[in-house]
Amino acid sequence: MRRVRSLWRLIRGEEAQRVRNVRGVLELLRPYRGRTALMLVALLLATGAALVPPYLAGRAIDDGIRRGDIGALDLIVVVFLVSALINWGATYAQTYLVNWVGERALQDLRLRIFRHLQRLSVDFYARRKTGVLISRITNDVEALDQLVTDGVVTLFSASLTLIGTVVILMLLDLRLALVTFAVFPLLAAGSVAFRIASAGAYRLTRETVAYVTAYLQETLSGVRVVRAFGQEGRHKRRFAELNDDNRVANMKTVYLNAGYFPSVELLSALATAAILLYGGHQVVAGNGVTIGVLASFVFYLQSFFDPIQQLSQLYTTYQAGMAALDKIFELLAVEPDMVDKPDAPELPPVSGEVRFDHVSFAYDPDDPSTLALSDIDLTVPPGQTIALVGPTGAGKSTFAKLVARFHDPTRGRVLVDGHDLRDVTERSLRSQLGIVPQEGFLFSGTIRDNIAFGKPGASDDDVEAAARAVRAHDFIERLPAGYDTEVGERGGHLSAGQRQLVAFARAAVADPRILILDEATSNVDVRTESRIEQGLRRLLAGRTAIVIAHRLSTIQGAGRIVVLDHGRIVEQGTHDELVEADGQYARLLRDWAEQAAA
Repeated sequence: MRRVRSLWRLIRGEEAQRVRNVRGVLELLRPYRGRTALMLVALLLATGAALVPPYLAGRAIDDGIRRGDIGALDLIVVVFLVSALINWGATYAQTYLVNWVGERALQDLRLRIFRHLQRLSVDFYARRKTGVLISRITNDVEALDQLVTDGVVTLFSASLTLIGTVVILMLLDLRLALVTFAVFPLLAAGSVAFRIASAGAYRLTRETVAYVTAYLQETLSGVRVVRAFGQEGRHKRRFAELNDDNRVANMKTVYLNAGYFPSVELLSALATAAILLYGGHQVVAGNGVTIGVLASFVFYLQSFFDPIQQLSQLYTTYQAGMAALDKIFELLAVEPDMVDKPDAPELPPVSGEVRFDHVSFAYDPDDPSTLALSDIDLTVPPGQTIALVGPTGAGKSTFAKLVARFHDPTRGRVLVDGHDLRDVTERSLRSQLGIVPQEGFLFSGTIRDNIAFGKPGASDDDVEAAARAVRAHDFIERLPAGYDTEVGERGGHLSAGQRQLVAFARAAVADPRILILDEATSNVDVRTESRIEQGLRRLLAGRTAIVIAHRLSTIQGAGRIVVLDHGRIVEQGTHDELVEADGQYARLLRDWAEQAAA
């Protein structure tokens, strides 16, 4: 009894999820309800026209051939041809319309997923594998494509055909119809068992293919590291394991399909044999069944079992589509950590004052004991450059993330020109803020495109001026295509130093009031760094800048140095003041000097 109750709860839970998913599909189709309605009308016409020929065949045998009535036979043939033409035209219309609606609905879904991903916090991407997210917008939407375009038509067409056939069979001869319906209990039991068994199997296939995609994306992104450490064999073995998991998951669905669908075919053959045997005896005995009725019945048996077979096969598509839809809606249900208030105003043009008002921050709000920053009280005047220094894990990058509002403080306030960042729109803040991260990420495209990314609509003169400001113009001009040089995926055609110079130019063209440099020169060699020092000074002039760096040349140019340790400010002052104090900053300098000499 306990197992029965557990099974019932499982079925009820799946039914509730199924209802939510169907509502989701209907929501996708809502903008195209006009064409969807036309598609349903065409489908009704096509289904109705397809049900006419078996009946006409029986009438032709009884009224035309047996009676020798050529006129009746000719009329039946004409009606037959008309029904075939209606079926052809309606099928063409419904096929075109369902694909038109389906492609646009799925295009909308892809855009919806992409826009949703754009709204999610940076931390969300740190917790999720990129390949899994790619799988949601590619593999899962593709599985849903088959459900929406093929599944919808099959569902309505097969259901209407089945209902129409049942009605016609009962009208033709109730006794023969009852013989046919005797297989229903077996079909129902088999369908329920197949549904329960296949639900988990198809969900597992969606998960395993997502893992394969994620690992492939990660491996291809890190192929240089894999080659450098000679780990090709290890990665091949791991990919083979994931690939094998996907094969095993898919084979589970194959075993289920291999057992179920031939069983439906067998039941169809048994029903046909029973009808021929019983109906034939009735014809011979003269018990009211004519040869034409028996012939129509045999023809309609195909129309009876074909929809059942189609609906069974549709369930395979349905399970794959529903599993994909589960994953998609699970992603869309993730709420962004950072959301503008409903009445949030735009941040007006700022002078650049940044204030941390007793700010504490924990990445896990449920565990405030793990504070990344603790009671930070600091004001950066407009136009001042401060350097954040400290050991790894001191909270430097977290400080910068709060200024960019990638997170909100757990306690306290972060203000720009007196405006609490939680009270203004993110877009208006980011439009006045520039960030140059440790790794100068570039998008596929030209150098010109990547620099102009910081200021959509920037002119060629703006792009060149920004490149000159950070001393990137010279190396760009030496390239064969100059500013129109393709940088390759992730900027792979350029050196690390060149990528970082382009990233500096991208920040410069945006002309931000507040600039964050997060270890921005750590991947630049000494020669390249010296080349951009003068450009950096010009870039930082008049702007509020927060610089995270380990290189002494970068730190010494700051108006103030703030030393962080375990999320707290332990020292602050100029380079000379802190060296003279011989505190933690002085110890850091000695450690860096020893590392450089080693």
